[in-house]
Parts: sequence; C-alpha cells; structure tokens
Amino acid sequence: MSHGELSRYDTLRRFERGELRIEDAAILLGVSGRQVYRLLGRLRADGPEALVSWKRGRPSNRDFGDDFRVHVLSLVREHYHDFGPTLISEYLAERHGITLSHETLRKWMIKSGMWKDREARRPRPYQPRYRRDCRGELIQIDGSKHWWFEDRGPQCTFAYKEATREYIERHGKPVAFYSDKHSVFRNNTASAKGDGMTHFGRAMEALAIEIICAHSPQAKGRVERANGTLQDRLVKAMRLEGIATIAEANAFLPGYMARHNARFARPPFDPRDLHRPLALHDDLRAEMVWREHRTVTAALTLHYNKALFVLDPTEISRPLAGKRVEVCEYPDGRLEIRHESHALPYRMFDKIRQVNQAAIVENKHLDAALAMAKAMQEMLPPRKRNNNEPCRRSQGSHQFPTPEPTNEMPVKRKRGRPPLRRLTPIEAAQRIVESR
Repeated sequence: MSHGELSRYDTLRRFERGELRIEDAAILLGVSGRQVYRLLGRLRADGPEALVSWKRGRPSNRDFGDDFRVHVLSLVREHYHDFGPTLISEYLAERHGITLSHETLRKWMIKSGMWKDREARRPRPYQPRYRRDCRGELIQIDGSKHWWFEDRGPQCTFAYKEATREYIERHGKPVAFYSDKHSVFRNNTASAKGDGMTHFGRAMEALAIEIICAHSPQAKGRVERANGTLQDRLVKAMRLEGIATIAEANAFLPGYMARHNARFARPPFDPRDLHRPLALHDDLRAEMVWREHRTVTAALTLHYNKALFVLDPTEISRPLAGKRVEVCEYPDGRLEIRHESHALPYRMFDKIRQVNQAAIVENKHLDAALAMAKAMQEMLPPRKRNNNEPCRRSQGSHQFPTPEPTNEMPVKRKRGRPPLRRLTPIEAAQRIVESR
C-alpha cells in the first residue's frame, strides 16, 4: 500500500472508533460523506486490501498502445538516431504529424536503449587507490612523445625495449608492469591466426614479468601526472644546460633523477624489495629483440621486409630448406637469422634498391640502360617497406635504408597502370644527356 492509502486506512479506523465526525473524515479523505460510508463498508468486507486503487497494475486509459510506440521508435531509429528527445518531438510533429510529449518519448527511448538519462551519462568517478606495498611489485611504464628539446632538437620519446633492458639490468625483474593499451603492450587487432602477443609482450613472458593494461588514463594517473611534471621541469632544466641531443640528455638524466627523487620520491609501506635477479637461463639481450619467423626456400633464401636474404650453404643451413627460422632485429640495428642456438651467415639483396651513379660508371657497357632505369625510377614515388616493422629512430645504423624525404607530393601508384611507353633511340639519348 502507498503512503496515501495507509493514511486513508488510519482515517477510516478513527472514524469507526468514533474519534472523528463524518464531516471531519470527509474533509481528511477529500470525498463526500456518502463516499466515506462506502469506503468503510468495503474495508469491513474485504480488509485493508480493498482500499488499494483498482487502477494499479493496469494500463492507463491514455496509453498510446504498443503499435504506436513501435512505429515512433522505428522513425527515430531511421531518421533521428542521434537527435535528442526534445528535438525529435518537434520534428515528429512537423514532418510526420505525430504530437507526442518529449518526456514520454524520452522514457520510451531510455527503455529501448536509444537514450541514456543524466545519471547514466554521468562520468564514472575514479577514486585514488593506495600504492603497492613493496618496491618492484608494480612498475608503471609509459612513454611521452614530446618536444623535450623544444626548438633545439626533434620530437622524441624513449625506446621501450632499450629502457626496459637498462631498468632490469640495474634493478632486477619486477613482478608486473602497469601500462596503457598501446600497441607495444597489447595487440588490439589479434585474430585466431596468431597468439595475440606483441614483441614486447613475448619478451616479458619469457622473463616471467606480467603486463597489466589499464582501461583508462585515470587508472594510471600517477605516471600521467609524472609525465606532466617532467614535461615542464625537465624541459626547462635541459634548456638551461643547452642540451639539444639525445646523447647529451642521457648523460644529464642520472644527476637530474637523483635531485628529482630526493624531493618527490616517497618510501614504500613495506621495506622489502620484490625485484628478482636474472636467472641463469635468462638472456636479456637475446629476448629484447624484434623477432619474426620465416620459411627457408629450397634455394636457402628467405624474404623479410622487402629484402631477400641468401643463407650461406654451411652444414647447419643446408638441412633447413622448408623449415622455419627466426629473423631477429636488435635495438642497436644488428640483424641475425637464427635457428635454435645457431646464428646463420647470410647475404642480403635489397629488392627496392635504387640505381645510383656509381653503378653506371662501374658498368661502362650498360651505362645507357642503367641511366634510363635510373631516370625511370626517379619518376616513380619511393616504395615503402612493410608497415609491421620495428621503429628504428633510436638506432644509429641498420640494414634497411629509407629514402630521403622530398618536398614534392608523391604520385599515388594505381593498380592496372598501363606499361611505360618504349622510348625511341632519340628520346633515350636525350634522356641520357639530361641526366648527365
């Protein structure tokens, strides 16, 4: 029973006991005196349940009906899926001749899942949590691509694998890393074809280090706030020292970190250190690599990143025809082809190598043909290597040179382009003279 029905029951009992006159009971109930007697008779016959409204649980007499509601919601889905209830009600009246209260429409849309009320749209509160008790229990990791050298140098950030290797060599293996959902840590497009692990995640699994990915920037707010502090304090400190290169910054960082931690670091609740030393079977430098698998052909060759690698026919490489080998790119730019514990010697042939002037001079009998090939290559946009390759910005040198950037807009190559027109001898001679 509702509060009003309970109040009505109490008034009728008081009238029945003679505590109220009929005029007073009628005023309190808001009915006539004759209706007071009708309600009292119903109460004596059926008990308190007789005072419950008969309309409860029944559809309203003003209800539009299910068919009309379904029709309106279908119009909303078709034409006004991103409109608000008030604006939808205006267009329904203007374009469809349907007069409907925006509040009724709002309730229908909430019930069907097409609209969220203010409470549901309110952002989730992210309350601060306690730090982990011990040092090395949970290490937050995050890179901030920023203009650290302002206008004195390029925009840069640290290399995850190289930074992790230096951290483990200095402190040991932590229990877990706490990161965002960057593609370095989490494969957001994993499919059934692979194991869904990234190169960094595979290295951490081999070292028995867990990776925990936060679902929001607020969840890893400590490292986000630290990045904001460093983007202000560290940038200004390097400006005062005149630092403009990564090498100079790496030499400056140890002293700056000591001063920064002396002021801002907080001791852990538990003095124990949960960093673990490297085990005897842990090869840190061998794990911190970009590792991919390739199949060796019958000619002892394999393809990787638009380059052909020819294995030397040694006693170890000859039986590998048709088998899988590992192509490992190290952070310092070295590339190894490994099978089990053996590094296989190889020769590399770059399939997108350009013809240069030295090749034309060296091959005197083919100078005309090579000059023509060089001119044709300059007319085409530079070919790109694979998108799935390691970031080599931090490497001093590597085996996959990239073409120098040009200010000209590249011409997009289309499939099905007709073959190049064969040049006449006069045109070829003119092209050779112009190239010289």
